[in-house]
Amino acid sequence: MPWDGGLEGLGPLIGALTGIFLRSLRKEPQVLDSEVFTVQQNHPQGRLYQKRTMETSGKLICRQRQVLLFILLLGLSQAGLEPRSYSVVEETEGHAFVTNLVKDLGLGQGELSKRGARVISQGNKLHLQLDQETGDLLLNEKLDREELCGHTDPCVLRFQVLLENPLEFFQAELQVIDINDHSPVFIDRDMLLKISESSPPGTTFPLKNAQDVDVGRNNIENYVISPNSYFRVLTRKRSDGSKYPELVLDKALDREQEPELRLTLTAQDGGSPPRSGIAQIYIEVVDINDNAPEFQQPLYRVQIPEDSPIGFLIVTVSATDVDTGVNGEISYSLFQASEEICKTFEIHPKTGEIRLKKQLDFERIQFYEVNIEARDAGSLSGKCTVLTQVMDVNDNAPEVTVSAFTRHIPENSPEAVVAVLSVSDLDSEENGKINCSIQDDLPFLLKSSLENFYTLVTERPLDRESQAEYNITITVTDLGTPRLKTQHHLTVTVSDVNDNAPAFSQSAYTLRVRENNSPALHIGSVSATDRDSGANAQVTYSLLPPHDPQLPLASLVSINAANGQLFALRSLDFEALRAFEFRVGAADRGSPALSSQALVRVLVVDDNDNSPFVLYPPQNGSAPCTELVPRAAEAGYLVTKVVAVDGDSGQNAWLSYQLLRATEPGLFGVWAHNGEVRTARPLSERDAVQHRLLVLVKDNGEPPLSASVTLHVLLVDGFSQPYLPLPDAAAAEARADPLTVYLVVALASVSSLFLLSVLGFVAVRLGRRSRAASGGGCSVPEGPFAGHLVDVSGAGTLSHSYQYEVCLTGDSGTGEFKFLKPIIPNLPPQCPGKESEENPTFHNSFGFNM
Repeated sequence: MPWDGGLEGLGPLIGALTGIFLRSLRKEPQVLDSEVFTVQQNHPQGRLYQKRTMETSGKLICRQRQVLLFILLLGLSQAGLEPRSYSVVEETEGHAFVTNLVKDLGLGQGELSKRGARVISQGNKLHLQLDQETGDLLLNEKLDREELCGHTDPCVLRFQVLLENPLEFFQAELQVIDINDHSPVFIDRDMLLKISESSPPGTTFPLKNAQDVDVGRNNIENYVISPNSYFRVLTRKRSDGSKYPELVLDKALDREQEPELRLTLTAQDGGSPPRSGIAQIYIEVVDINDNAPEFQQPLYRVQIPEDSPIGFLIVTVSATDVDTGVNGEISYSLFQASEEICKTFEIHPKTGEIRLKKQLDFERIQFYEVNIEARDAGSLSGKCTVLTQVMDVNDNAPEVTVSAFTRHIPENSPEAVVAVLSVSDLDSEENGKINCSIQDDLPFLLKSSLENFYTLVTERPLDRESQAEYNITITVTDLGTPRLKTQHHLTVTVSDVNDNAPAFSQSAYTLRVRENNSPALHIGSVSATDRDSGANAQVTYSLLPPHDPQLPLASLVSINAANGQLFALRSLDFEALRAFEFRVGAADRGSPALSSQALVRVLVVDDNDNSPFVLYPPQNGSAPCTELVPRAAEAGYLVTKVVAVDGDSGQNAWLSYQLLRATEPGLFGVWAHNGEVRTARPLSERDAVQHRLLVLVKDNGEPPLSASVTLHVLLVDGFSQPYLPLPDAAAAEARADPLTVYLVVALASVSSLFLLSVLGFVAVRLGRRSRAASGGGCSVPEGPFAGHLVDVSGAGTLSHSYQYEVCLTGDSGTGEFKFLKPIIPNLPPQCPGKESEENPTFHNSFGFNM
């Protein structure tokens, strides 16, 4: 293709040639600095301007001018050559292949590299790069046609290929082909048009166009609009080739039918595939006054009560005008009204409310016809008629007259007459008819006797305890419109009848009293309530006769008749009376009086008021028993056992034993739980012969009580055991050992006569037998024990119906006690000389037979 750019592309080429020339002058010592040559592309004749920066010699200047003239002539000679053309599609990735210059220029392999080939582009912005080895011309970066050329079409990038040795250059151009990569865009996406409804069909309305940065077929081709009944769109073309839409009205608009339209305008380009952009068109139809006001209904019928107050709203008429703005503003007025109508009625000009101006009178005028006009801002108007009928009203309420009334009704009375009443109403016809009624949830009935006369009676017997008072509302209602009613209130009180007996809060009461209490002590209370009222509900308490005639109830407790408080009249003794029960009565003061009973059980709580009582050794003032202990006894030898009882019970009767004093401490010990006195160590010759032990017996009460007993112990060298029982436990009857021990004081010497010794031994034996037969060998308490020794819980005390005989053998070396069978009170005890029933033998914790 021929060159048509003038000197436009020679600037970069000449700059490159100048650089080559300056490099050739580096060998000249006279050159002080380089010179820069610039070709003004816009100059019509392509004149060359030279700027000299330093002074050089005249010879160098002349030489430079010759070379530059040669280069200029060479460039001008090449300017007429046809440039080579290449093309590439925009948005092609960088390093994409464009062409091979070796083939295009007809050069040999490697010649580009030898000749220093390079690509020169306008503005020194390299969009291309040259591979000197292969001769391939490649894209240096991705090209955007719109950024490089804008709306210029075609988009051509010119460049030169320069060969330095020998100097040669070639003109070339790269055309960037557009692709459809941009959609049309409306600057204003929302457009508002105001079109009068009087606009004739065919009227056009230019619209704002869309913009597309693509060119050619990829630019906007046409505009389309969404389907509708009124408009279509035309695509117009301006002188610069751009296209714009134009809206055409095909059908006359009617604001009353469709006051506004919403259309969608679409701009389409001609690319493949095509792209589009949209905008919204809002069309507002401007109103004209072409419609008269119209009432919702041409005839209004209303009924007005004659007692309606002044200012009463009769009716509200309403007219509408489909026009808008001032064309739709309506005002109301009375049309062709008479003087009577103007005095009686008034209408609000804006709201259409018709109200009363004066009081109506049904007897004077029963009917009004009122004409109403509605007018808009123009000359258009509409009319309607209001037919008003005056209604008679029920303005008299019924009246109630009570002829007889009984305020207090006894409970349990069947169908008692409460009141007699009459009703009346001054109105007539339906307004004078009356209904009379009372509440449904009351035990009363309203019976009609004569015309407009009623009797109020009880429906069933009343129960004062369920409800003591009734509020009865007698409601009299007429049948007028609106219904009027009158209410009359009666209060009926149910009088009490003594039909409820007092009821105790508990059927049985249990009271606990500690023994040894002070007289007149408050020990508890009983309580009874009566559902009746007044005197019928006043409760009086009393003690009822006990079932046990032996129980002196009158001397034990008393009751406060007013409040039911119980008092102990005397001090109680647990050991004498542990518990007793009685019945309490509660009676009201009704007529006849009603009563009820409750059981009261009094438990006497034990107090530690009995000291332990020592049974053995006996403390009845007789000669004390002396315990004999052989000196050969070992540690743990049973000397004797202290037996005691306590008249109290529970822990107050738990006994413990303690050795308080001893003639020789450490020789004897007492077991704390069973009272056994045993040797603590073996006896020796140095121990005293006679010992006196003081044993303390203490109970576990609070505070604890105690008793003491003195034991006499005699240490002997040895004594015979003629009355010891056989070792065989299954042998015949066991014998009781006498408690009195005789001390053999006469010691015969070895040298004494054997005969005297035998006679003395026989005499001693005979004496012992005689004493045993007479009962002087042991001391046994006679008669029954005191009555206060009461067995309560089996915690170690003895029953008052038993007493025990305790006998100790003459030789206690075996540590054996024999507890004989109980002796019936007031009978003489059995002693060792008599036959007795032998108890089974048992072992204690020390291994001794008991």
